[in-house]
Amino acid sequence: MSSSIEFKLLAPYNQGVALIGSFSNWEEIPMEQDQEGYYRTSVELQDGHYQYKFRVQPVNGTEEADKWVDVNDPYVTEIDSKTGNGTINIKDGQRITDTYVWQHDDVPLPQNHELVIYEVLVSDFFRSEGGTHYRGQYRDVISKLDYLQELGINAIELLPVNQAPGDYNWGYIPSYFFAPQTNYGTTKELKHLIDECHARGIRVILDQLYNHSSDESPLIHIDRNYWYYENRHHPDANPNDHWGPEFNYDHYDENLDISPAWKFMQDVFRFWIQEYHIDGIRYDALKELDNNDLLYWMTEESRRLVEFKPFYNIAERIPEDPDILSPNGPMDGCWHENFYYQIVPHLLGKKFEMEEIKKALDPTHQGYPKGLDKAVIYTCNHDQKRLMLDLGEHKILDDAAFGRAKLGAVLLMTAVGVPLIWMGEEFGGSNDINTSEKNQQLNWSLLKNDRNSSLLGFYKGLISLRKSNPALKTDNITFFHENLHDKVFAYVRWNDEGSRVIVVANFSDQAFFGYEISGIPEDGTWHEWTRDYDIEAENKQLIIDIGEYEAQVFVWG
Repeated sequence: MSSSIEFKLLAPYNQGVALIGSFSNWEEIPMEQDQEGYYRTSVELQDGHYQYKFRVQPVNGTEEADKWVDVNDPYVTEIDSKTGNGTINIKDGQRITDTYVWQHDDVPLPQNHELVIYEVLVSDFFRSEGGTHYRGQYRDVISKLDYLQELGINAIELLPVNQAPGDYNWGYIPSYFFAPQTNYGTTKELKHLIDECHARGIRVILDQLYNHSSDESPLIHIDRNYWYYENRHHPDANPNDHWGPEFNYDHYDENLDISPAWKFMQDVFRFWIQEYHIDGIRYDALKELDNNDLLYWMTEESRRLVEFKPFYNIAERIPEDPDILSPNGPMDGCWHENFYYQIVPHLLGKKFEMEEIKKALDPTHQGYPKGLDKAVIYTCNHDQKRLMLDLGEHKILDDAAFGRAKLGAVLLMTAVGVPLIWMGEEFGGSNDINTSEKNQQLNWSLLKNDRNSSLLGFYKGLISLRKSNPALKTDNITFFHENLHDKVFAYVRWNDEGSRVIVVANFSDQAFFGYEISGIPEDGTWHEWTRDYDIEAENKQLIIDIGEYEAQVFVWG
């Protein structure tokens, strides 16, 4: 039994559009334009899987107005990996993305302020033995979810999974905004990955682009200037910050009473939340996007769509601008780039500036609003050099390098903010970032080494402490000891019910014995977490031994 399936394409100023597909032996099916600017036609189709495209005649006045071009549907939800054609699935007489049935929507998920995020590039994270691809796929990430659960993370952030040009890419210049990357697997496999994360109480955040596309986007070939700026949104901006045609959210079509870029991206936004059950979005390139009205709509719409479930709207805006954050701005959180740019040089021994450390560990010193989830913090991300590689290039090797990595991990897990780990940092991954090389798989064999496995265990313990200790679930932090000469400082995280965590950090290249720290908030027994010993505080003072480039963590009660 067949059903009438409608095909439509918004192309208000194009001279003509036809539908072609496997269901017509790729012969043209005429389409008629309605008053809303859509070309439409309906085709009788049985349940099944079909390929199709639109044949479009460009806009009047263009150089190639007489030349028809074949383009995929901008709303296509899957691209055939062999032909590059868009596909459509019909089930019970209806269009569907796939037949996946969600299993774990009822599992409670952590709130934003409770998150420890793990950033993943699907292609390079893990590749199963005997796999047919040289890159990782969704099913390979699933095979590592038990590892991630044991590590303790409760959110993964996937680098963009949208279909993008080339055989190997990181997804930051997307061509299709509804269709996932075919190299990673099917739409059902992506949903299965998200569902399996939810089964383990792990939220899934997607890195998404709303600023620009690749030149391969169908919108470029339908009517470029209808959706994009003719040149650049900000013509005087840094040329290095231009990655592709930029969507023109300022363009309003008075004839049809629509803003085409707005409408398209609103549909994209709803689709990923409703179809893939994602739990948050990291919005890339917001400095270039520069449209708070759109971001306000997105954050409000996300709350409407997910109802009572948590959702995290994270800004990537470089340089940082705290005004993008609520209550003054639209976003829930923002990548705290200054954490990386201050803590890493300190770990490398390049400087010691206490006020800059405070800005990194307590974002309110940099103008951030209060709130544990306002800043997403990291010692490395996909854009930055790995810490272990950076240390090695500065001739900091072996035990010294792993010691400083542990110091950085302590600060990451005890600072005010939501910690983010770039895949492999937890065990000292050291492969360089090179988006042009196809095989950059994480070197999991490093875990056979004592130092790497020790660092992994250290991260596990810190993540557990971060998630379980009530003092670390607040945004309270007080710096109470600052020794600029010896490069030692201490701060306390606390809550109103009496939980306390003290961190003492030594950023010098010498150890100190019998080091005195005054201003301890409570006399009595404290447990030092990193070395696992108890110590008595008397007269609000601790006397400790602390090694070079070491942090110690004292837990009260």
